[in-house]
Amino acid sequence: MLEVLLNMVWSGAYSGGAFGDLLYQWEQMGMFAYILPFLLIFAVVYGILERTKIFDAPGINAIIAVVVGLMSLQFQMVSVFFAEIFPRLGIGLSIILVVLILVGMFMPKKGPAVWIMFAISGVIAIVVISKSFNWVGWTSNTGWWTQNSASIIGIIFILAVLGIALAPKKKTVAESIFSNIIGAIKK
Repeated sequence: MLEVLLNMVWSGAYSGGAFGDLLYQWEQMGMFAYILPFLLIFAVVYGILERTKIFDAPGINAIIAVVVGLMSLQFQMVSVFFAEIFPRLGIGLSIILVVLILVGMFMPKKGPAVWIMFAISGVIAIVVISKSFNWVGWTSNTGWWTQNSASIIGIIFILAVLGIALAPKKKTVAESIFSNIIGAIKK
């Protein structure tokens, strides 16, 4: 009797148990490939239409959001992309969380630690996005990025230095960088 009970517990722990079975059933029903991507696209499109007030009727906004959500699932590009980017996003967020914990334990809350965290988070975001694009097959222009990456990094560095140098003393450094960059773009 004890052996049967232990086998039941062990097999449930090994396969994920009832929750693992539930996730498997949802996967078989298309929850992750169709329903959740549709809901996400619907919510984003509906939210944008409601916020911008292009059409001043919630019914029209809902119809447009449903159509865009369903048409985006016509081919499996969206499902494959979401299946790649969100697990990688979870891994990237967990790495950022670990770095935040370590930085919080050993570094001060102000000064260069904030900029180091900003830089690490940016690098992780770039890696997550680029790896997701590689998997989906959106890397037809990787040669261009490889050839011009040094120039792009140099331009970003120059813009950051200019933003810091031209920053008024009342704003924080990040606010002044972004406002100077946006101001230069608007001109």
